[in-house]
Amino acid sequence: MTATPLLTAARALWLPDLTWAGTSLARGIRYGPDDRDMGRIKLVLVGALAAAQESVRIMTPYFLPDDAICQALDVAAMRGVRVDIVLPEHSNLELVGWASTAMLWQVLGRGCNVWMSPPPFDHTKLMVVDRAWALFGSGNWDDRSMRLNFEFNVETFDRDFAETIHRHIGDVIARCRPKTLAEVDSRSLPVRLRDGIARLFSPYL
Repeated sequence: MTATPLLTAARALWLPDLTWAGTSLARGIRYGPDDRDMGRIKLVLVGALAAAQESVRIMTPYFLPDDAICQALDVAAMRGVRVDIVLPEHSNLELVGWASTAMLWQVLGRGCNVWMSPPPFDHTKLMVVDRAWALFGSGNWDDRSMRLNFEFNVETFDRDFAETIHRHIGDVIARCRPKTLAEVDSRSLPVRLRDGIARLFSPYL
């Protein structure tokens, strides 16, 4: 059966011939509720954290990881890897900010560093490991993004690019204030209750 000119044009538009461009080794990672393998991005994150030898830097607007991700962050920190997590000081979604505060003890208590970036609200989503591997895209570090949303991230092995991301996050950290375990633990009872109730909804925030 001969393809019609319209079908040929559509195929060229949607399925173009791919040619090598640039010098970075990169892979696109799409995930969403229609995937048979719903744990794909979690495997990438846990694998990257397990492979880290010196440093991990993360920037995300929403930080509500599940226990598996928290444990991977903790294990990396306990192995001596420096783990820096940069979050907005003031979330544009108060409920998410409250829920995030309710779980920060899980990473602060094992040696991860949490930094609060000043306004304006920063929607940047980056991760870099050992100044060699970087991840960027639409996905957040929360269960909703990893299970319910349609997301697309790119991982790349490119030392020059990863070094640029590493330095960028470092520049942001220089403007941040540290979030300490003592600060989290010193929240008043009403605030703890508010944050804890908000965290109950974290799979859907």
